[in-house]
Amino acid sequence: MKMHFSIPVSEQLLEKFGGRYVLYSVYLEGFLFCKVRYSQLHHWNEQLRRIFGSTLPAFPPKFYLAMTKSMADERRSQLEQYLQSVTLDPSITNSDTFISFFRKLQQDTFKIQTQRASLDVYLADGRNVRLDIQTSDTAERILEVMGFLMVGFQPIRLIYLFFSPLPVVKKVAEFELPYVSLQSMKESYCKIGIRKWYMDPSLDKMLMDCRASVNLLYMQALQEIEKNWVKPTYGQMQKLQLLQKASNKMKFLELVQEVPHYGYIQLDPCTCDYPEEGCSAAVHVGNNEISCCIKSPGNQTKEVSFKINRVRCWQVTFLVSTFCWPYQGHEQTLELRFEYNDSESWRWVVFYTKQVSFKAVKIKASGEMEAASQWS
Repeated sequence: MKMHFSIPVSEQLLEKFGGRYVLYSVYLEGFLFCKVRYSQLHHWNEQLRRIFGSTLPAFPPKFYLAMTKSMADERRSQLEQYLQSVTLDPSITNSDTFISFFRKLQQDTFKIQTQRASLDVYLADGRNVRLDIQTSDTAERILEVMGFLMVGFQPIRLIYLFFSPLPVVKKVAEFELPYVSLQSMKESYCKIGIRKWYMDPSLDKMLMDCRASVNLLYMQALQEIEKNWVKPTYGQMQKLQLLQKASNKMKFLELVQEVPHYGYIQLDPCTCDYPEEGCSAAVHVGNNEISCCIKSPGNQTKEVSFKINRVRCWQVTFLVSTFCWPYQGHEQTLELRFEYNDSESWRWVVFYTKQVSFKAVKIKASGEMEAASQWS
């Protein structure tokens, strides 16, 4: 699973017995994940290097003199790049050294010790499954527990845990501690849900042999229709309603795959500079594309589909600093920009949104994209 780590802010603190140190705020997919010192990361890097050797990226060097502001900014940027590089290798992110390091950091950051607890995981229809867990259990462990509780359900990598409601559904990383994350953002009234997670709707067939998985897909499809994320034609809607009334879930799922944007996530409205400054955009992400309905300042609408073909790089910028989970402190506005070849020339496309980290991961996973559009 690709992920986006960032270190947008740091703070200088006093040691208990004098001296100063820098504490870095590590964000995962745009949300505060943990806080860490350089010395902790340095020791962790040495542990990883003993296991993985030269496959690791270079670690930022120590400074033996007092750091200037520019030196501090450079180190923060270097540490961010290091984390982003390290987490590209699944053999590292699946290792005990990686998981145990971030488990301790997350618990220490939010001051939650290991103990027994209960965790509610919500299904798409609003029902919940209450689990007996340890506060230090990772998301992968939670899915394993659900595999024992939900008959026939197997936690394969097509299904993940999510935090909601947020401006966008946020996937829980396999090594993340759902209980700790949930407690750290409790003022946002978030819940943990379980959903499928893949861009290609045809992958539904891999889950069709499992009744519990079919139920999960069916509930999620109903939710997407209710939220108007997918818009069946009148004829499709009539057929879907008949299949729903007959409880024919398999046929329902076969038909709903024909509906545009099925399996996509709809983001909150964004602003963008494509094809001109001052445009607004309704954005759906899925099936290896970012599908946008763009409205120009002159109220013309344009359907744009960025497909795999021509994006060569992307970047995320925090325009407003945040110091804790969203809605507990300053509200964050993020900028996503990606460069693609438009009519044989490269140009940047920029979106402004609170959901940029989600889309950035999708673009990174997609590789290249092309724009095909038609005015309506």
